[in-house]
Parts: sequence; C-alpha cells; structure tokens
Amino acid sequence: MKQNRNPQQEKGIYICGLILLGLLAFWLGAEHFLGLKFSLPPCLFHSLTGLYCPGCGGTRAFRLLLSGHILQSFLYHPAVVLTAVLYVWFMVSHTAEILSKGRLKIGLPYTDKFLYLEVVVIILQCIIKNFAKIFWGTGIL
Repeated sequence: MKQNRNPQQEKGIYICGLILLGLLAFWLGAEHFLGLKFSLPPCLFHSLTGLYCPGCGGTRAFRLLLSGHILQSFLYHPAVVLTAVLYVWFMVSHTAEILSKGRLKIGLPYTDKFLYLEVVVIILQCIIKNFAKIFWGTGIL
C-alpha cells in the first residue's frame, strides 16, 4: 500500500531541520570561537544500575560523528549515524526540490517506518551492550 505524501507535514519537518541546523552551527561556533564546552551530566540510569540505558553513548557518538569518526560513532550508538544519514538525505533532497520550485520531485517522503526503524535500532543496541556487560563483563562505553 502506497502512502500519500503530506506536504504540510514534510514542510514542518524541513523547518525543524533548518532550526536544528542553526542550533548545531551555534553550538559548534560557541565551542570553536568562544572555547565553550557543552556537556551533559552522567546518565542517572547507568549511575544507579550499572547498566546502559537506551540512550547511553549517544552524546559520545554525536561528538565522534561531528569529528568525522563514523565507525567509532556507529559503535557507540548506531542510531546516531542512522539519524544523521536520514537527516542529511531528507534535508538535501527537499532543498533540491524547493530550489527547483517543485520540478524535481526528489524529496525523501516522510514515513513512520523511519521512526520504527530507529526504535528497533535503539532497543537492539541497548540489549547488545547490556548483554555484553552482564555476561562477558565487557563495558562497551
């Protein structure tokens, strides 16, 4: 069954993507030019249980991805790399569609399947990391 595109929804996602890009540029600019370092507190779940939460490794994966270490980023949290690929694909294809005034119909259509895929990847990586920690005593992060 083919899903119909929702132009309003895709426009909203595109605008959110532009805002995200602006925030990322601000963050990187503040770190580079002002020497500010942004960090998050330690994971409360990990601190209390010793196990990894579904988001553990995400910040490190994001920083590694921005540094160009794609494989290391993937090992810390594969959902970060998947999200980045989908984000770039969506933004570039929709920008091309907008700049061509709709003549190029190449915009990646939004579908909930992307969200389901992300959830599956997040759950699998959490299970694998905790399995390795519990049964092999290997801390992946």
